[in-house]
This record gives sequence, structure tokens and C-alpha cells, in this order.
Amino acid sequence: MGLVIGVDIGGTKVAAAVVDEDGNMIEKARVDTPAQTAGSVNDAIAELVGKLHARHEVDAVGMGAPGFVAADRSTVRFTPNLPWRAEPLGAEMSERLGLPVVVENDANCAAWAEMRFGAARGERNVVVLTIGTGLGGGVIIEGRLLRGEYGVAAEVGHMNVVIEGGLRCGCGNRGCWEMYGSGRALVREAREMARISPSLSLRMLELADGDPEKITGPEVTQAAREGDPAALEAFRVVAGSIGFGVADLAAILDPAVFVIGGGVAAAGEMLREPIERAFHERLTARGQRPTARLVLAKLGGEAGIVGAADLTRHP
Repeated sequence: MGLVIGVDIGGTKVAAAVVDEDGNMIEKARVDTPAQTAGSVNDAIAELVGKLHARHEVDAVGMGAPGFVAADRSTVRFTPNLPWRAEPLGAEMSERLGLPVVVENDANCAAWAEMRFGAARGERNVVVLTIGTGLGGGVIIEGRLLRGEYGVAAEVGHMNVVIEGGLRCGCGNRGCWEMYGSGRALVREAREMARISPSLSLRMLELADGDPEKITGPEVTQAAREGDPAALEAFRVVAGSIGFGVADLAAILDPAVFVIGGGVAAAGEMLREPIERAFHERLTARGQRPTARLVLAKLGGEAGIVGAADLTRHP
């Protein structure tokens, strides 16, 4: 198979690119997501892909969708931030574009890209965590993407880590991992610290014009890099929660490497190192077993596009 178009569909933007067999992007384009109706989203995707197709001879289209994708690699069962419910996205897009279309979960796409071309290249047993507003994941076992019987495997952010009295999650349950190990959790911790201990949060508050409720993720990261004690504590708390979950996944899946990606991973070692420390502290039989490496993702925001494209070549 020659050139393929990869599409990364998000709640605020749709990004697409023409991708070659080595994961290189030839041309990239994007458009804001008009999320009012399923039809408006589909129209935007078809128009964006159509423009790229008009300038390049491509063999297929791969799409990464933020939600539950059925085992048929075509139907989006549910996505929380877009109006898709049992949406036959692949079939509709194939008919409109005149090309084969494969649909995958967006975190699965990112995981596949990191295994094929990024931080986990050469490994066959890999877990990729995408830490953004929420916490997504992709799992690769013996070189094959783990999809499960119904296509919705590896929704690791919704593992229940607090049994009673946990925070309410957008999925409807309480105590999900992503409520404690995500960008949302980082901001919540930082705002609470700023309200309770403003003297320890001076730089964060300065960046937020003195209002704790205006603190955002990038401001927490900037303040932490500049040594703000409260911002550093927020990172420590959230990284600890992530590290504990990583230890649980290691006990179940025994991967060679964990890859930390997503927007929050832009914090680099400030996030990775305390995750690794918490992981090692919590790992079962530590000291008596091989320990997975824990590395930062390499492909950044391009992973979803590259992975979606490459997965059209792999069943």
C-alpha cells in the first residue's frame, strides 16, 4: 500500500495528513470541529480529506475517533465529546470519498504510532498512556493491538481506583483513574493548593491574575518549572496516582515499556520521573522481577494521525 491519509478527530479540531509507509507526513491540514450534529462533523471530515485526496494519490484513509469503536473498525459506538451514537463512520466516509476507510480509537492510534515509529520502536509488548484532559490508553501485545471482543479494550482511564466516595467521572461512575491521574486532576489539585495556601502558590496566582479559578494546565506547568512549591506538589500528587496505576497495569500486562504521551506529557521529566518513582514503589515483587522502562512519547500531537494512517495497513 502506498500513501494513506490519516485523520485525528477531536472535540475541537480535526487534523489530517498524507502519510507514507515510514510514518512521514507529506502534507498536513486541519479544521475546527463543528460538533453541533453528527452530520456537521462528518461533512467537515469529508471536506478536509477530500482536499488532501485531490492533491495526492492515496490508497486508503485511517481515522482515529475519541470514543468506543466497534470491532468492525468502522462503527463509532459512543464518544462523549462528539454527537456520535452507533455512527457508521467508516462506511459513510468510504462511500463519500470513494476510498477504503478504517476507524480506530484515537488512543490506540497513538499507541500504534509510538510502537512503530516512536519511543517504543522495536518493542512488541507496549502500553501507551495518553494524559490530557482525561487519561486514555493503548495496549500492544506481541506486536498486535489489543482491541478486545467488542473493540473497546484498553479504556484504562476508567479503571475504578477508589471504591467508595470517589470523584464523579464523565462516564457516569465514581473513582475512575482519570479523575486522579490527568490534566483535569492536575488543575484541580493546583487550584485547591492556591486557595488553601496562597503563600506557596505565588507564581501560579501571578500567572492567573490572582484568581485560583483561572489557573490552567499550562500555567501549572510553567509555575512548576519556575519552582512554585504548590505547582510542584500538584505534579507530585497526580504523578503518584499515575504511577500507582502503572504498577497495576504492569502486574496484569507485563509490558517491556510504558510510554507517557498526551498534552500533560509536555511537562517532560517533571512528570515522568515522579511517575516512575511511584511505579517502582508500588510494583508487586519489586526487586525480584524485571521492570518495564517508562519513557516519554516522541511523536507528540502527530501520533494519532500517523497511527491512524499506518493501521490501515495492519488488520
